Amino acid sequence: MKAAMRAKEKVRLGTIRMALAAIKQIEVDTRESLNDDQAIAVLTKMVKQRRDSIAQYAAAGRDELAQIEADEIQVLEEFLPQPLTEEEIVVLVDASISEMGASSMADMGKVMGSLKPKVMGRADMAAIGAMIREKLK
Repeated sequence: MKAAMRAKEKVRLGTIRMALAAIKQIEVDTRESLNDDQAIAVLTKMVKQRRDSIAQYAAAGRDELAQIEADEIQVLEEFLPQPLTEEEIVVLVDASISEMGASSMADMGKVMGSLKPKVMGRADMAAIGAMIREKLK
């Protein structure tokens, strides 16, 4: 935050302050300090919200607002772990399906539950869900 202040990067500074405020708000509400995984979950949620906003702004023809949201996503992603590649996701999904002994769609919840902690903040759970559905057909 101090580096952004010194460099007079308004978007970066505002985004960092917003992220810290969101984390602090959860800490105050729950009266406990967040660990790294919980902070990553907050940042991931913020990125998802911004992606939804970009889609809505683009549909409404508000490209300048969509660009602001895209800039915020770029800053937030710097604080998230490196995203998994498609191949890594496929390997994790296959391993989880075999580990859980999943054979039908009824087992999808077990597979998703085992994958969630492994991919938190590193992959889109909706895409993983679609991949699991395809494999369990």
